[in-house]
Amino acid sequence: MTRARLTLGLVQHPCSGDRAKDIAASESGIREAAARGARLILLQELHTSRYFCQQEDPAHFELAEPIPGSGSEHFAALAAELQLVIVASLFERRAAGLYHNTAVVLDGPRGECGIYRKMHIPDDPGYYEKYYFTPGDLGFTPIDTSVGRLGVLVCWDQWFPEAARLMALGGAEILLYPTAIGWDPADDAAEQARQREAWLTIQRAHAIANGLPVAVCNRTGFESDGAGSGSRFWGSSFIAGQQGEILAEAAQDSAEVVVVEVDLQRTEAVRRIWPYLRDRRIDAYGDLLKRYRD
Repeated sequence: MTRARLTLGLVQHPCSGDRAKDIAASESGIREAAARGARLILLQELHTSRYFCQQEDPAHFELAEPIPGSGSEHFAALAAELQLVIVASLFERRAAGLYHNTAVVLDGPRGECGIYRKMHIPDDPGYYEKYYFTPGDLGFTPIDTSVGRLGVLVCWDQWFPEAARLMALGGAEILLYPTAIGWDPADDAAEQARQREAWLTIQRAHAIANGLPVAVCNRTGFESDGAGSGSRFWGSSFIAGQQGEILAEAAQDSAEVVVVEVDLQRTEAVRRIWPYLRDRRIDAYGDLLKRYRD
């Protein structure tokens, strides 16, 4: 049964590249969030390793794992022990030569596991994800859990209003984004500020446009593979309410566990005064299926 009010936790931390230490950091944050009352806990993107997509290196495929596998089973056991829901983020080895960037929803009370495979895959300097990840094939389908229906998306997905809308149309009660995004140290301070503000704004807009809470968990710390200037992940994990208001936000440059209570029932009240779903012109949106209107 869906909870009227849900206590949500975000676990933000730097990654060392030592798998055991990185898993331990995530687990420590989960236990802290649980002790503070969280029943749903969101981890950052690819939290069991450093962000390896800064260069194209076939050796990095060795980081991938099957689902179920050691990573998902470890966090499933933790979700069962603590009787809560964990959204983890793993490099999935689906078959030889077929890999995905996959969010795993581990429902401790039900003993169930759901997955979402990242749909939008970037290919930008320092973010060469198309080399590693096959685009998801499960669509934008919310996952039912013991704490409600979750609209799970991953990082680059967060820039696309279509993804958030389709999750909302599928009945999602909250949007969740595991994330790995940061600054190029070569950019000046003004450009860095614009990028972070754009990132915050687009996701708050998803909350407003769909009348849903949004939760984002981002990496923090500097990571470099030696091939470029590296990336300084800007943290700033946050939770926004149904009108885009910031309910809680983590620091930019340090590990932090954020815990806040979210009122899921506010969606009904907000959508009554801002009835975007009612007023959508679904008869006139056919061109959205085109790449561009020439």
